[in-house]
Amino acid sequence: MADTKTGVKRKLVDVPDDFSDSDDEIAPVKDPKVDKSRSCPYLDTINRRVLDFDFEKLCSVSLSHLNVYACLVCAKYFQGRGRKSHAYTHSVQINHHVFLNLHTLKFYCLPDNYEIIDSSLEDITYVLRPTFTKDDIENLDSNTKLSRAYDKTTYLPGIVGLNNIKANDYCNVLLHALAHIVPLRNYFLEEKNYINIKLPPGDIMCLLSQRFGELMRKMWNPRNFKAHVSPHEMLQAIVLCSKKRFQITKQGDPVEILSWFLNALHASLGGTRKAKSSIVYGTFQGRMKVFTKKIIPMDTPEKDKEELLKTEEYKETVTETPFLYLTLDIPQAPLFKDELEQNIIPQIPLSSLMTKFDGVSEKEYKTYKDSTIKRFQLTRLPPYLILCMKRFNKNLFFIEKNRTIVNFPIKNMDFTEYLSKDPEVQKRNPSASYDLIANIVQDGEPGPGKGTYRAHVLHKSTGKWHEIQDLHVADILPQMITLSEAYIQIWERKDRKAEEGDEKPKTQRQPEN
Repeated sequence: MADTKTGVKRKLVDVPDDFSDSDDEIAPVKDPKVDKSRSCPYLDTINRRVLDFDFEKLCSVSLSHLNVYACLVCAKYFQGRGRKSHAYTHSVQINHHVFLNLHTLKFYCLPDNYEIIDSSLEDITYVLRPTFTKDDIENLDSNTKLSRAYDKTTYLPGIVGLNNIKANDYCNVLLHALAHIVPLRNYFLEEKNYINIKLPPGDIMCLLSQRFGELMRKMWNPRNFKAHVSPHEMLQAIVLCSKKRFQITKQGDPVEILSWFLNALHASLGGTRKAKSSIVYGTFQGRMKVFTKKIIPMDTPEKDKEELLKTEEYKETVTETPFLYLTLDIPQAPLFKDELEQNIIPQIPLSSLMTKFDGVSEKEYKTYKDSTIKRFQLTRLPPYLILCMKRFNKNLFFIEKNRTIVNFPIKNMDFTEYLSKDPEVQKRNPSASYDLIANIVQDGEPGPGKGTYRAHVLHKSTGKWHEIQDLHVADILPQMITLSEAYIQIWERKDRKAEEGDEKPKTQRQPEN
């Protein structure tokens, strides 16, 4: 058979009619004069503008995930490349010829069925499966250059929009925040760190770490074809691993998914109860002392109270427990109004909320059985401290949102006074000064499952803050962040080098060609 464009005669090789991976092993008979694998005449038909590898790798006809090929002309997925396969049929009927095996990363020309080897296709395989060397990772926080997408738009790696499929912005803001946790990001940019982790047979939790790693590499890819990424596969892994507790079609609570996600990601990495048994615990886990004292019922006679206080049941107990984030209680907003009868939005400093953990302040906790008074005191601060503001309170009729503005500094927040004065504790915490790196805000209707969410993240290399809400990405002044109704915050502990060193010189950013 002669190639219609090159005129070179070529012997066709029969391929199996099934859709198994065996058809990948078929090697075409090469012309001794022309190596057709290196001279495919259809490479100019590839349309990079439509290529999108963020979605689940399923055949668009059979919905199978086995042996799937992407048509590089229309970006649709098809199974197999044998004579009766969907990819083969598509190539004949629609006249599309260049396909990419999404598993082996090999290119093929159909229906002739020969492998294409061409260096000009490397940008496509890199978008499908980005890889980072140690040098690439080390330079991420010092590179200030803008990258240029295929449609000529520019973007900063790490500062890219995430598609909102229907109601998954509560997941998107969390993924944006976690993408800027340096040790977590660096760990997942190297696939070898977690790809071979062995879990018990049938445990699907490994899917969570794999999908999270893929998303991190795509968000920080400096060679993307577009300035946004779809978290579709990551969200599907969350739905599957949470047993549909979290959905992409129903609004959720970022605090609730934060608690689940950190513990689930820790488990997917084979983590145990030991400190630093995974990158999750090593990054976010701190410790605190909990002082608990049971309250004597109000109807107890006075003569019996003294006797009860002497019993073990009513003595104060002390336990030390780990935590991955701290919940801060915002006091109820007073019903003050100004001269125009408008409600006054109260403000409270973050330091006042943190007194919950000073070891002195007490809070009553009620259960259906009894009531207890608890005190909390921090004994170890993690490298990255997550704070969650309790803004929603449920009464008998509806969920009410507390719109109190929490005042906080962007830099140099000192948590020393909330640490135990024990010399051993002080020794384990040489630094208690933190800088804010991520801030999540809830807007709209009250209720953790309602409204919309947006994230403020700091891009370290440029020192600039960005506001991201789904596909919307914009610069924001740090002063505006302090005026927002903060819901979740992530603080980074400052090391001695950062405190003693000078700020990095600001350089003008230029887009990469």
